Amino acid sequence: MLSLAASTIALYACLWSTAQAAEDAKGVRYRVEIVAPTPLKGAIQDSLDIVRWQEYAELTPEFFELLVAEAKAQARDAAEAEGYFSATVSADVDGTTTPATVRIRVEPGEPTRIAGVAISVTGPAVTDTPFGGEAIARVRERWSLPKGSIFRQADWTAAKSAAVSALASDRYAAAKLIESEASIDPDTRTADLSITIDSGPPFRFGSLEVSGLKKYTEDKVRNLSTFAAGDPFTQVSLNAFLRRLNSSGYFASAQATLDADPSHADAAPVHVTVIEAPRRKFTTGVGFSTDTLYRGQLSYDDVNLDGDGLQLHADIRAEAKVQNATLRFVLPPRVPEYTDSFGASLEHTDISGLAMEDLLFGWKRRTADERNQHTYGATYYVSKQQPLNADSQRAHALYFDYGRAWRRVDDLLSPSSGYVINAQVGAAPLGVSSRAFGRTVIQTAGWVAVDLKTQLLLKAEAGAVAASSSHGIPGPLLFRTGGDTTVRGYAYQSLGPRAGDATVPGRYYAIATAEIVRWFGASWGLATFVDAGNAADRVRDLKPVYGYGVGARLRTPIGPFRFDVAYGEAAKTVRMHLSVGLSF
Repeated sequence: MLSLAASTIALYACLWSTAQAAEDAKGVRYRVEIVAPTPLKGAIQDSLDIVRWQEYAELTPEFFELLVAEAKAQARDAAEAEGYFSATVSADVDGTTTPATVRIRVEPGEPTRIAGVAISVTGPAVTDTPFGGEAIARVRERWSLPKGSIFRQADWTAAKSAAVSALASDRYAAAKLIESEASIDPDTRTADLSITIDSGPPFRFGSLEVSGLKKYTEDKVRNLSTFAAGDPFTQVSLNAFLRRLNSSGYFASAQATLDADPSHADAAPVHVTVIEAPRRKFTTGVGFSTDTLYRGQLSYDDVNLDGDGLQLHADIRAEAKVQNATLRFVLPPRVPEYTDSFGASLEHTDISGLAMEDLLFGWKRRTADERNQHTYGATYYVSKQQPLNADSQRAHALYFDYGRAWRRVDDLLSPSSGYVINAQVGAAPLGVSSRAFGRTVIQTAGWVAVDLKTQLLLKAEAGAVAASSSHGIPGPLLFRTGGDTTVRGYAYQSLGPRAGDATVPGRYYAIATAEIVRWFGASWGLATFVDAGNAADRVRDLKPVYGYGVGARLRTPIGPFRFDVAYGEAAKTVRMHLSVGLSF
């Protein structure tokens, strides 16, 4: 054995001296080549010490031999972490290359798949009916490593953490993992998983403990709260409160955490820490949209205009097709339930042969609950339309509207399952309007998880204006469609009735979308889609046109970013479309 080891060291020393003499400019002492299926290569490379020592100037033959030997064990461990418990691993050194090449070969064999999953919960949730039973059922429904999937160590760790978080985010804030086991059978290549979670007691919100305020009184924080003392704790409510704080304009940063000490679960304090935002802010920006092309923007914000939280937002935006000036006042929240704002806007557009000038001013009330949101408004519109080679129209209306949104999704910004329904109704009375009319819009979207990597999106919208004619109705209250977020493959607002050489708004519209996305990583994927829709001034003219294509998807903090290439069947054109966030 000693003579074999000595011979091996002598061989490595010979190879090492050859490699060292031909060392490249970067100082690489040897190269590492991994021969393995593509899905495993990255995981194996990241786990090998021998990869990280390639440029070590003081490397000795003995240390090199040790690294090669350890590489086999580390590669096998990496394969097992990816679910391959029967992998065959070999390592050899090729001294004929310059520098020498260390070749790690991994034949993974068949992956280990999950044969069974047992999720147990102990503690008060077991007898807390009906809420405890519902929370436990949700943990089991959302388990991310179902029977038949490949067992990977990272997925197993993430699934356990997600299961505890799911219970802790719904009343049982002190939930913790007390036992877990993954029983692997290498012969049958199966894994049986089991976890036990202690729920701890159900929590209720207690008092708000606020720190960081200098300019504002605590009511600016308390009146943004989406829960009251005594309400059952849910992470959804706490997250909604945080979103209101961070989007209020008063704070540059806000954090809110529940004190998860089981000893005061009946009235758990919420610790809120804020950093106040600067009172005044100027913002400039440039951008590009495939709908309205190039954009320049100048904004001014004063979030404490009167010393008591009255906000002023002024914005001037110039695009190739749209020019807009907006002034908006937002009242400080007086009660947690809603926020009021007053605004005015002047806009000029020149799109699809139609030049429009619109002036509007009005009031809007929006309730706090994002998942069950109500909006109320009263707006006065003055509108002028000038179609290319057709007669111009003028209209005005005092328009009263009500909106209701139901958002039953897993994530408000980037949903992967659930549905959204948004309904709007409104009317303009005669006497204060150039003609009386009613208006209704309904928008729906649903997300279905086909499997862990594949998502189906179905979307439909429709709108109607109840009037004998579109004459005398302000253009912003009528409908055109086409563009990035409606019917792709067609120019922005190019679909609708024709007047002269222009596309003008009509009294009806309808669109539908079917899209399937395959996610290849945590944040990016590829999509295939079909859109259909149109706008018209009469129901019998509402005939759909179709667009279909492919696109890339990227999850971002402000919602999904979409880059699409679509073919418009009726227009016989291919168009690119860029958009970000949800379209309604």
